Amino acid sequence: MDPRLDRDTSNCSIARTLEIIGEKWTILILREVWYGSSRFSDFERVLGCPRNLLSTRLRMLVEEGILAIETYKEPGSRSRPKYVITPKGMDLVPAVMGLLQWGDRYRADPEGPAVLARHRDCGAPVDVRISCERGHPVQVKDIESVPGPAFRMRSPE
Repeated sequence: MDPRLDRDTSNCSIARTLEIIGEKWTILILREVWYGSSRFSDFERVLGCPRNLLSTRLRMLVEEGILAIETYKEPGSRSRPKYVITPKGMDLVPAVMGLLQWGDRYRADPEGPAVLARHRDCGAPVDVRISCERGHPVQVKDIESVPGPAFRMRSPE
């Protein structure tokens, strides 16, 4: 039997990440933040998310340090909160861009993608790629998973 099948997965980083961002509305809120939305009313209008769910998801993203709240004031109006992405939130961009890239390839409208991601400076399409820390492009077949510092075997029952 493959010993990896007896590993303890209770401390899996993927599972822990999905506990925070693994829900449709959360990912869509992040998408809208990257597209420029920052106000509750913007999210509500664009997403069509129920107010209670939207409020809960935004609060969780702030509590997790993925978004932060700043105050803005339009002339003649009271101060209101707006949501801004934090450096921790920016680190999620490759994951969400990977979902966009996959969706554009396999789930796009027959006419093509609804939004194109382009490099602002040169206009070329943005592509999510995997590389090692030394900068070498890496194919999925060339990735190996090895035990890390928190690797544990499952306790015998």
